Amino acid sequence: MSKIIETHEINKTYKMGFEVIEALKSVTIDINRGEYVAFMGPSGSGKSTLMNIIGCLDTPTSGSYILNNKDVSNMTENELAEIRNKEIGFVFQTFNLLPRASCLDNVALPLVYAGFSKADRQERAFQALSNVGLGDRTKHRPNELSGGQRQRVAIARALVNDPSIILADEPTGNLDSKTSYDIMELFHELHAKGNTIIMVTHEDDIAHYAHRIVRLRDGLVESDTVNANPSRADTLHV
Repeated sequence: MSKIIETHEINKTYKMGFEVIEALKSVTIDINRGEYVAFMGPSGSGKSTLMNIIGCLDTPTSGSYILNNKDVSNMTENELAEIRNKEIGFVFQTFNLLPRASCLDNVALPLVYAGFSKADRQERAFQALSNVGLGDRTKHRPNELSGGQRQRVAIARALVNDPSIILADEPTGNLDSKTSYDIMELFHELHAKGNTIIMVTHEDDIAHYAHRIVRLRDGLVESDTVNANPSRADTLHV
């Protein structure tokens, strides 16, 4: 399998007054195309910092990061923005949907920045919504949907540009147990179709849907293990 993510000796430090915080310490991780990986760790472990670097929302203080054969370690903010739009589909805990826009317009938003025509945007957005079971909700606004439906809209938006990776940050953090399992089952289906998924979570039961679990602590990779028996929503009793 080809590598889609390669980090080598990544360090990230922050200055807070006179104090220097080492958020990441020589982190080296490779992720293959088509993998389903969970980053785990307690608050302050470095998992969110690593996610921000992998998502091209931040750059390392030192070390290298190759995303889909492109070295993004020292790119400018404009270059990173272009890479984010082309290569990464984001799914956030808080959905990050535009409240006054329809589901169709929310999903089509990344295509505006990518320069697609209105007709192409609407066609691709409708297909993405249909793929997550919301083809009949295109004209609804976020406040007319349940939490699970809103997260499905966010997932459709993440998929609409056909990104190299889907990066999900605590994707079930604002959902009840039953809805969480439904969303994780959707991620399972997306992975089965060949999507590369990286999920950040502090919840063990959610991490065990992934096929590989990377645990961080104090800015270091504590363990990196294959999950031989990933969870499935249809095996859980709610």
